[in-house]
Amino acid sequence: MHPSLRPAIALLVLAAASVARAEPIGDVNTAFQWIGPDHKIVVDAYDDPKVVGVTCYVSHAKTGGIKGALGIAEDKSDASIACRQVGPVSVKQPLPQQEEVFSERLSVLFKRLRIVRMVDRSRNTLVYLTYSDRLVDGSPQNAVTAVAVDRGTPIPVR
Repeated sequence: MHPSLRPAIALLVLAAASVARAEPIGDVNTAFQWIGPDHKIVVDAYDDPKVVGVTCYVSHAKTGGIKGALGIAEDKSDASIACRQVGPVSVKQPLPQQEEVFSERLSVLFKRLRIVRMVDRSRNTLVYLTYSDRLVDGSPQNAVTAVAVDRGTPIPVR
């Protein structure tokens, strides 16, 4: 490996490690496909990597059929999100006012499902937004949820 590539690879590995990981919770079939997997709605759980005790549940469409089986289908932009306190809330480090906490590919190259955390300082609340975007033209379809944190646990913001 060329020595000049090592720092770039190290940064990519660190970035991948700091992003939340999806945990599949379940799915339901929405349309039968003769060849390949059925179309489905999947539900995944994402633990906020910087806020212990908060988990977001996201449901979104997964395209089946031949394209879905080959991994070249473009999934729909529809998604729903519900974030909940699942244990005592603690913040590992000061949070930025707004930060992407998760991103997942919805098509081979250009479309991604994103989850962004925002801090509502005046209400001591974490607000999570999910939406999809494309390289050229994103979608206005989105969903939002909020987790109110006890005032005894102020959210540090940098």
